[in-house]
Amino acid sequence: MKYLHAMLRVHDLDATSRFFTEGLGLKQTRRMDSEEGQFTLVYFGAPENPQAEIELTHNWGSDEDYGNARNFGHLAFEVDDIYATCAHLQALGVTINRPPRDGRMAFVLSPDRISIELLQKGERLPPAEPWASMPNTGQW
Repeated sequence: MKYLHAMLRVHDLDATSRFFTEGLGLKQTRRMDSEEGQFTLVYFGAPENPQAEIELTHNWGSDEDYGNARNFGHLAFEVDDIYATCAHLQALGVTINRPPRDGRMAFVLSPDRISIELLQKGERLPPAEPWASMPNTGQW
């Protein structure tokens, strides 16, 4: 058996694509626009593991409420420097829902409210401000 991808339905394909590429550093691996089916599929992979993909599905003209279901937990990414990653995302306007107070773990939401867990590669970093005293925000 081979893992292929996780599929996420999104309303704002451009904003969510920017979140994964500019925000998290993933690379777009392929794209398919279906005139007949009225949808676009865009795939992203991490530079170190491009074959394990995230598929964004954008159904053209859909106003379906994808909801805030908690049955889908989150996507997780290992990062080289959790503080730098969170600062970069924050500079792009992303809210840090669960700051990396422990120097190891954080949660953010993509533009389409998909929960993303960030985990520090290797050992946790020493606690540092502004993260150490930053409160949680919202749900993740």
